[in-house]
Amino acid sequence: MHESFDPAQVATIDGPLIRLGDKVVTAGSCFAANLVPYLEKAGFTYLRTEYTHPLYTKIPPENLSYAKFSAGYGNIYTTAQLQQLLLRALGEFEPVERVWCVDDRYIDPFRPGLRYAARSAREFDALTTAHLRAVVRAFSECDVFIFTLGLTEGWVSKADGAVFPACPGTVAGEFDATAHAFHNFNVEEVTESLLAFIAKLREINPSVRVILTVSPVPLVATAENQHVLASTVYSKSVLRVAAETAVRRNAGVEYFPSYEIITGPQAPKDFYEADRRNVSASAVETVMSAFFSACERSDGLKGAAAPEVPVIAPAASALSTALVDFECEEAAQAR
Repeated sequence: MHESFDPAQVATIDGPLIRLGDKVVTAGSCFAANLVPYLEKAGFTYLRTEYTHPLYTKIPPENLSYAKFSAGYGNIYTTAQLQQLLLRALGEFEPVERVWCVDDRYIDPFRPGLRYAARSAREFDALTTAHLRAVVRAFSECDVFIFTLGLTEGWVSKADGAVFPACPGTVAGEFDATAHAFHNFNVEEVTESLLAFIAKLREINPSVRVILTVSPVPLVATAENQHVLASTVYSKSVLRVAAETAVRRNAGVEYFPSYEIITGPQAPKDFYEADRRNVSASAVETVMSAFFSACERSDGLKGAAAPEVPVIAPAASALSTALVDFECEEAAQAR
């Protein structure tokens, strides 16, 4: 007889993942943005160090998750991109392509979808400096850092290996085959950049605890000469091995199995929407229920209840799916 799945049984980590009063910072792929409203609604402190300037109130809201994370870095898909963000913020890496000038606009190649683009080099420098300072604050002041590994495929600069969040020319900028290249990171590269990031993070924040997850969202397209399903399995396998290696080599680094909860054989069919790509609200609720069962409650024990997810009408669900697709640079590249 098939037994019902209890998500709380998945959370077997010793000690609470998050303690009351901890300042939490998150980063990662599109799926990582799902964590933020749950954390805040559950009463945990989500550390925010960067906000939209009040003078920009007439600009439409950001559409690529910049405002959802602790500092406005948006979706971070690869471990190399994460490592380079911290190095840039600390002044230890300055990409050759640090700005794109397009139609009198100064665009950040590492935040190409920002609604507001600087109108001068001086303004671009001021905005970028403020952003990177906010990144340092977030990483150095948090008690818990949660990173969702999303992809192995990326687009890089041939000059210095700088990793872009999207292929130049999709969200913004122009693709130049002499300057830009596709790269599918292997397990050694992903592991090396993840370990290097953790080491650098602990240089500025020695006591930080790190929680790693793998995004359950499959690739919408691949730049490899193979079926996207094969690329998805490769990517998720590499990311899972890298995460496990980081846990085994570092105290205070834990893995939370959101990927396994949603993609494992015990998962019901409705954990994905009809398109079989977008994760459903019920799946996110199940993941967060398991996650909060491993966090501290107000009485000092583990087992804080996950906040309820409102029932979503079919029309609203379809709109939500479309918005998730639009908020993902990977989906934009597929178009």
